[in-house]
Amino acid sequence: MFVGSFPLRLDEKGRVALPVRFRDQVSAGMVITKGQERCLYGLTLERVAEVQRARAAAVASDTAKARALSRLGFGSMAELEPDRAGRITIPASLREYAGLDRDVVVVGVDTRFEIWDSAAWDAYVAEQEAEYAAMESEGMPTLS
Repeated sequence: MFVGSFPLRLDEKGRVALPVRFRDQVSAGMVITKGQERCLYGLTLERVAEVQRARAAAVASDTAKARALSRLGFGSMAELEPDRAGRITIPASLREYAGLDRDVVVVGVDTRFEIWDSAAWDAYVAEQEAEYAAMESEGMPTLS
């Protein structure tokens, strides 16, 4: 499980050192792909296979929607292996999509992590916090 948020920096080569807590989970390989709200999703290879199986079961594979999801999803994925220092190099096209320049935030979101531009993350949190605080029962599930 990926949890927590970590302010980090991209180096001049587009590399970011993943949080230590995440490194073991992605040591066998991972993908980075376009996410919603102009962030990037980081997924283990195992999770990508799970998502694809679920998607294939839910959507007939011969529809235009299924083809578009597959093309855009798999076509934007970059398969990566962290180096010995736990760094991944984010391809330029994905950095451009998410507006990543220097300061980023890596956010754990259960079965994936997200990489956000720091200013975009701050704006997103500011926008969402009031609504989150006002939720009655849709917030954090009880752990009992």
